[in-house]
Amino acid sequence: MSWVIIKSSCNLKPNAQTKTGRLSLSELDQIGIITHAPAIFFYKPSLSNGHQEAFTSIITTLKDSLSRVLVPFYPLAGRVHWIGHGRLELHCNAMGIQFLEAESQSKLEDFGDFSEFSKFKNLIPHVDYTIPMHEIPLLFVQVTKFQCGGFSICFHVSHVVIDGQSALHFIAEWARIARGEPLGVRPVFDRKLLRAGDPPISQKLFHHKEFDELPLLLGQSNNYEERRKKTTALSLKLTKAQVEMLKNKANERKSMDNGGGYTRYETLAAHVWRSACKAREHKPEQPTAMGILIDARKRMEPQLPDSYFGNAIHEVIAVSTSGELVSKPLGFACGKIRDAIQNSTSDYMNSAIDFCKNQQDLTKFQDIYTLRGTDEGPSYGNPNLSLVSWLTLPIYGVDFGCGKEIYMGPGSLDCDGDAYLMQSHDSDGSLVLAICLQVAHIKAFQRYFYEDIM
Repeated sequence: MSWVIIKSSCNLKPNAQTKTGRLSLSELDQIGIITHAPAIFFYKPSLSNGHQEAFTSIITTLKDSLSRVLVPFYPLAGRVHWIGHGRLELHCNAMGIQFLEAESQSKLEDFGDFSEFSKFKNLIPHVDYTIPMHEIPLLFVQVTKFQCGGFSICFHVSHVVIDGQSALHFIAEWARIARGEPLGVRPVFDRKLLRAGDPPISQKLFHHKEFDELPLLLGQSNNYEERRKKTTALSLKLTKAQVEMLKNKANERKSMDNGGGYTRYETLAAHVWRSACKAREHKPEQPTAMGILIDARKRMEPQLPDSYFGNAIHEVIAVSTSGELVSKPLGFACGKIRDAIQNSTSDYMNSAIDFCKNQQDLTKFQDIYTLRGTDEGPSYGNPNLSLVSWLTLPIYGVDFGCGKEIYMGPGSLDCDGDAYLMQSHDSDGSLVLAICLQVAHIKAFQRYFYEDIM
């Protein structure tokens, strides 16, 4: 992909006074990914002016509306501080976010169907983790203009502060303000809803397999060498008919008494799990785990508001052996995944929070090897997978006043075993799987992924 030049970089602050002070983070904010996560949107050229004039107008609108939306969403303009024992605290201090304007020699047509994530690399703002955590902005935004007049907006945000639903809430409200409309739904910042700073309360204790050591390849004592192997990512599309074929296959021998037929997510997660086991050529006795991200908003009692702004997600796992997954019907793997999801009750979530509260140090439950350049922290990868569902998230239709996006997706995917499942932009019932695997396994995975539908 052609070079990208950063034309300007500035610190944007809220355009009015905001609340200041320390905001306690919940345990769900402080485990898992604590680095930045990118999402990227692509837009067609504006037809109203020349390319440069139109882009200049867009930049002005984006910067002005961003400084305004940071007032109600003021925690994003703050900074995260370490407070010892792997724990973090958010300081709301209006230090601002980083906004970058860039230019590329590429044209939108050079990205094809946007399935090659490697082409997005220079469109994602760089985060320097060698500087102290409390000096790093929580949000980076890079707007890149292409030679055709089209452009991309990459939103690179700290996962400590928000999850996917919160990020999309912020983006939607930013777009509303950019279009000249009033704020729609105000965010709820009260981390006490997830008992931030409170002592443990759960009376029910569960075995939280998600906090155990993940399975390793047979004969290995760690997965360091597996992590170092080259990976690649691709997007695979499933038509509505193919999705229905898989669901029918999954439900062939299922009794409808236990929660009805398997869902699209349960079916596709099972299919991806089995396909990966085959592609990785596991031995039958190889243990393997599938990570499943649970949104706690509707599971907690009482429920959290949809506009809860923070991390209300928790990753649980389903565990099996590759031999069982491959030799048994698809419904077997679906059942493993459903059990993990259905067991994630309010009591289970509170127990997971209390488990973390009782830990002397949270470091081993954080993915911080990217942050420190080491192999510390949990990670998926061979023989394991993690499939994040964006099926119910409002990821499309983001209009900053210059039309809706022509593509939206994760900005990068470079860790072996990481995957996303989302609706197709075509709104025709088809689905898109974005997955990263080792280069040695990706072609075989693609073959099994489609062959086994039949």
